[in-house]
Amino acid sequence: MLTIFAAAMAAGCKGEKEAESQKPFTYIVDEFADLQILRYQIPDWDSLSFENKAFLYFTSEAAKCGRDIVFDQMGKYNLRIRKVIEKIIDTYGYPGNDSKGNATGRGSDGKGIDIQSSDYKEFIVYAKRVFFSNGIYHHYAEDKFYPACPPAFFRSLMEATGQGELCEELLPVIYETSILPMRRCNDSKVDMVANSAVNFYEGNLTQKEVNDFYDKMEDPNDPHPISYGLNSKLVKNEDGTITEKVWKVGGLYSKSIEKIIENLDKAKEYAETDGQKKTIELLVKYYTTGDLRDWDAYNIQWVDDGAKVVDFTNGFIEDYDDPLGRKATWEGIANFKDLGASRRTEAISSQAQWFEDNSPVDKRFKKENVKGVSAKVINVTALGGACYPSTPIGINLPNANWIRKEFGSKSVTINNITEAYDKAADESPKSILTEFAWDQAEIDMCKKYGVMTDNLHTDLHECLGHASGQLLPNVQENALKEFNSALEEARADLFALYYLADPKLVEMGLLPDADAYKAEYMTYIRNGLFTQFTRIELGKKNTEAHMQNRKLVAEWVYEKGAKDNVIEKKTRDGKTYFVINDFEKLRGLFGELLAEIQRIKSEGDYKAGKNLIETYAVDIDPTLHKEVLKRYAALNLKPYKGFVNPDIVPVEKNGKVVDYKVVYVDDYLKQMMEYGKKYSFE
Repeated sequence: MLTIFAAAMAAGCKGEKEAESQKPFTYIVDEFADLQILRYQIPDWDSLSFENKAFLYFTSEAAKCGRDIVFDQMGKYNLRIRKVIEKIIDTYGYPGNDSKGNATGRGSDGKGIDIQSSDYKEFIVYAKRVFFSNGIYHHYAEDKFYPACPPAFFRSLMEATGQGELCEELLPVIYETSILPMRRCNDSKVDMVANSAVNFYEGNLTQKEVNDFYDKMEDPNDPHPISYGLNSKLVKNEDGTITEKVWKVGGLYSKSIEKIIENLDKAKEYAETDGQKKTIELLVKYYTTGDLRDWDAYNIQWVDDGAKVVDFTNGFIEDYDDPLGRKATWEGIANFKDLGASRRTEAISSQAQWFEDNSPVDKRFKKENVKGVSAKVINVTALGGACYPSTPIGINLPNANWIRKEFGSKSVTINNITEAYDKAADESPKSILTEFAWDQAEIDMCKKYGVMTDNLHTDLHECLGHASGQLLPNVQENALKEFNSALEEARADLFALYYLADPKLVEMGLLPDADAYKAEYMTYIRNGLFTQFTRIELGKKNTEAHMQNRKLVAEWVYEKGAKDNVIEKKTRDGKTYFVINDFEKLRGLFGELLAEIQRIKSEGDYKAGKNLIETYAVDIDPTLHKEVLKRYAALNLKPYKGFVNPDIVPVEKNGKVVDYKVVYVDDYLKQMMEYGKKYSFE
């Protein structure tokens, strides 16, 4: 009887699946505050082998198991606040029958909590923002955001769910502007450690104490310098001594790391090559010992482990969130190679030495022999940690300059994420381009070549920009300290901008004609000088490293090209526009700034780097800022976007997993709540 019922159900489902497959894939699944939530597709999943799917399933699980780590790293109260929020939502649910707030919910619980009230709906918006930002600080602007519901209502929710004893400690952190207002302070005029909420330092440490601690550890003559402090919290004890608490098995974040290892060990069984198995073994060893020499050994192996299709990143990697540029946030991504699209990046990486030799920088700062620049286009199957829900579109690793120089690097462009951004934009009736471009010719140029040149810019930035250049002997990896991240991103952007206009790209068949690059120049200048500040609240400074990079580049070339009117500021009908008049001279200016920033990095010129950032990257013209916010508001668009992950689900037959299928999620808050239950270990 059961067999007949299952067969009947299967017959019914077949028709439903066929109908479902004919529907267009919808990319936008939720919108709130300044955020838009998208979903991405995993193309060619069914063409992968069972072994590839299994590897991606377990590395995807590993990518989700570090979620608690990132919440804790982004602020010492974040994880506790998230769990308070989760318990409230678990108790009362959504304002409707689903997490999108449809107006047919449960109403009052009989205890004075009306989940259909405006206060509860505002609480839900705050909850979504906390989940998105991995804490109570804006994921990009880095300042604290606040609930629109009053403190008394939030207190009532906590008390009604048995969490009243936490109110006196947590509500001031949530609501008061004077308590830890910035996740990461980048104002060099104050003590940036003391004024940052990130949970990398403990015990009233000062910036000087941190720098002194690590300066004593660094050996200027070490040709293979360790990334001191990358995987630890620095603690000042009651007796005044300073020690490190390492993130490892048996140390901080042990429970999460043990779960990550558990999934990595399972993935190892399905690795493509013995080299990839060794990569996983070295990463597990590093997670177990916490020894940064083991981290370097893992990275060297990961750069070229022989795998052709499936891959992953997992670990404490990027230091953008540390005010001193030392501590790394945890992240994880599982992915596989897009074979067709990778031909573009492979063509670029095959010419890496030509690009290095013809760079406009001083010969002393160039690599005589570019090693192992491996480049590919990938599709992700899971985003995790600091890469979720907001994610990069390109990655270049490892970060250690000496490993890049001696062993090479691996660069990727994430195809299914960039595609999701493009498709989601098509679902919106208005755009930044039509509002802020000067004329129809500019709009047409950007529509014709914009996606192509933007992808190529990302390829050049990640594949070659980050991999280019070298430090002079005895220059420390962290010589530029808190300014390193923004300057490094500017260096990679400038490398890409300079070469986008080179005839070499047309010769290689990467661009269709000699004018196509102009679309990216137009977009970059418009964004760097103006439109990117739709993301920042009026009166605030520009603090995020990538935004500082773009502002620095655009402001510098605008100023230096003023005498030749290279970029012209125009007004029409009370609106401001920036128009490029001389593309050739603009390329020359990009080359000049690239040469200077490479010099700063190669020589470790902290003073010059500091001057560039503070002069061009931080302060926003208040008049322009007010205008861009007003014009952008009229478009009714969301400036920030992030993603839900698809679910990868094992398919069993007779108690054995025989396949893995992809299920596309369309409920953001539901996924966040499920992750809170399934992937919370701390």
